[in-house]
Amino acid sequence: MTDNNSPAFPFAFSAAQARRRRCGSRIALYLFLSGAAVLFSIPLLIMVLTSFKSMPEIRQGTIFSLPAALDLSAWVKAWSGACTGLACGGLSVGFWNSVRILVPSVVLSILAGALNGYALALWRFRGAHAVLTALMLGAFIPYQVILYPLVKIFSFLHLYSTLPGIIVIHVVFGLPLMTMLFRNFYAAIPAELVKAARVDGAGFFRIFFEIMLPMSTNILIVALILQTTGIWNDYLLGLIFAGHDNQPMTVQLNNIVTNGTGIVEYNVNMAATVLTALPPLAVYFLSGRYFVRGIASGAVKG
Repeated sequence: MTDNNSPAFPFAFSAAQARRRRCGSRIALYLFLSGAAVLFSIPLLIMVLTSFKSMPEIRQGTIFSLPAALDLSAWVKAWSGACTGLACGGLSVGFWNSVRILVPSVVLSILAGALNGYALALWRFRGAHAVLTALMLGAFIPYQVILYPLVKIFSFLHLYSTLPGIIVIHVVFGLPLMTMLFRNFYAAIPAELVKAARVDGAGFFRIFFEIMLPMSTNILIVALILQTTGIWNDYLLGLIFAGHDNQPMTVQLNNIVTNGTGIVEYNVNMAATVLTALPPLAVYFLSGRYFVRGIASGAVKG
């Protein structure tokens, strides 16, 4: 006959209590995350619903109600007919400008950051710590404080208000973050791998392109997501340095929303906002799991 005062019962009771606590903590966490998701999705929901409504329906003030009919006219006008000042070409012009800015800026900034991080992590050279410190300081200096000197420098170099100019700006401002990201990733790779490749006769660039880059898939995706969202969502740099003929989609969106002529078409404004946000959202949703995997594999390791 089992004694109820035996030590097994307190142990069993403690284990069951711990399981209940873990279950309660998990439920509380899920409730919190679900509430946060609902809270942050409300503005997106309002924008999408408003974009499908007609103006008389919007004036009724029922922002959470479903549209009476699926009307795509606001989306069509936002893409190809909305006025951005005197021009009425919609967001399509800004979209292709953003693509022309985004692709070379992302490729060059990631490539330069990967090369810098590789050199700082695995190729020790004199002054490496000073270079890393300067890059870290550059990552935390607000770029707003150096806009005027940059305007003067780019004007002197005849790069101001040009497509190459805005690309250079994005590459330069993305370099500190990309360098630290890749430097921390490559620092976790054994230095013996590079030494063995050097013994076999491989040089700096051959080791980088044939050994390091194929091993960097996860961190490359992290860098791709960060740079794509950062450059695509940029407004201030595009407004100042891109010039009138190269204005990105965010600048075009601002011109549509703040257009002071005629009636404010809220459905068109909301459709234009959602269209502008779709590309970075698509990039994140298509590669989000690789982002988490890249962070876990060494993106934030020192």
